[in-house]
This record gives sequence, structure tokens and C-alpha cells, in this order.
Amino acid sequence: MRTREYGQYCGLARAAEVLGQRWTLLILRDLLVGPRRYSDLAAGLPGIPTNILATRLKELEGDGLVTRELQGGQGRSVVYRATPRAGELAPALDALGRWGAAAMRDPHEGEVVTEAALVAGLRVAAGGGEAPPEGRSRVYVVRSGEAVACATVRDGTVTVEAGGHPDPDLVVVAGPGFRDLLAGVLDAGAAVASGAVTLSGDAALLAEFSATFRVPYTDAVAT
Repeated sequence: MRTREYGQYCGLARAAEVLGQRWTLLILRDLLVGPRRYSDLAAGLPGIPTNILATRLKELEGDGLVTRELQGGQGRSVVYRATPRAGELAPALDALGRWGAAAMRDPHEGEVVTEAALVAGLRVAAGGGEAPPEGRSRVYVVRSGEAVACATVRDGTVTVEAGGHPDPDLVVVAGPGFRDLLAGVLDAGAAVASGAVTLSGDAALLAEFSATFRVPYTDAVAT
């Protein structure tokens, strides 16, 4: 048996064999945000050894979760994409992200927010907040360090993508207490007053934003 096999004829065991390797879930998180070159993946996964990234990508290709495409044009490069089968994992990854976020507090030393992590976090938060009313249209840009994400609310649907927007209704720059706003520990006014967020655009929309994007909160603290 391969070292990652459990020797059980069980769907959960099979899923654990595929997904239980170190860095695999985060590689899939990033690719479900969008296609990535190898260098993009390495940059978005600070701390991953290059040999581990190469190995995991090869394993995920073999498992039918990732494909490689040769990108044309100047400086031809290989682009990695999540397959439709990998897309079936999105609800499970969101559920794991929601569970983990409930006990998060201040970042550990050296931890950063990557672009894919910000996009994934906002997608999870959009599933935990109030459904926006039909007919409402809002564009929010959220910045956390170097990471930027754009969340669009339109006709009761929320979409989150990497990158900014030329004309957002509200720009939210996340400080250390941003998670407390999303968890409902801070209301909009307290979040601004404490420096948990700084804003540009229509500041009155922050309360609406925090109602739409909500993460759970538990007294159990992740260490």
C-alpha cells in the first residue's frame, strides 16, 4: 500500500487518502479561486517547500482534481486549473473554513492573509450572513495587507473574486480586529472607532456589509 493509504474500503478513508496530505487543502483552495501558474501557487502558499508543491500537484493531477495547460503567448507557461471534480469539494472546504474560523482570534506570529485566503474567507462569510434583498446592488472591495478581494452583491446573490474594482461602493481596509466585525463581536461603529477597519466610500454601508458577511464565533479558542 502507498504510505497515504488507510487500507479501508470506505468513502471517507478514500477522501482522506486524497485530501489528508499536508498543503493539499490549501492548494485546492487557491485553485478553486482561479487558475494559477506554479510561481503563483508558490507565492500564495508562503512556507511551502518547492518539492512538496510539485509532489502535491502531481498527486492531484493523478487523482483527477487538477489539470495542466500550456498557456500561449510570450513567455509560455504552464497553468494549473481545478477540475469539475475538484469543484465538488467547494462546499466541504467552505464548511471546514467556517468551522476553523469560529475559534480564530488574533493571528499567530508570522501569519499572513493571502489573496486566496481572503476570497475564500469572504465566500464562507457570505454563506453565514443575511441574504441580501432582491434588487440590491453593492460592490465592496476588501483589503488585508497585500491581499485584495472584490465582493459583489446583486439581486440576492453574492460573488467574491480576487482583485479590486474601478468603482466600488465601499472599500474596507481590514485591521487586526476585522474578524471581530464579521463575528458580530464589534458593530460597525465600534469597528471604525477601534481601528479594526478603515473605510473609503459610503461608510454607512459598513453595517450592511457586516450583516451580509458573517462568520461564527465560539468561546473555544484555537491555539
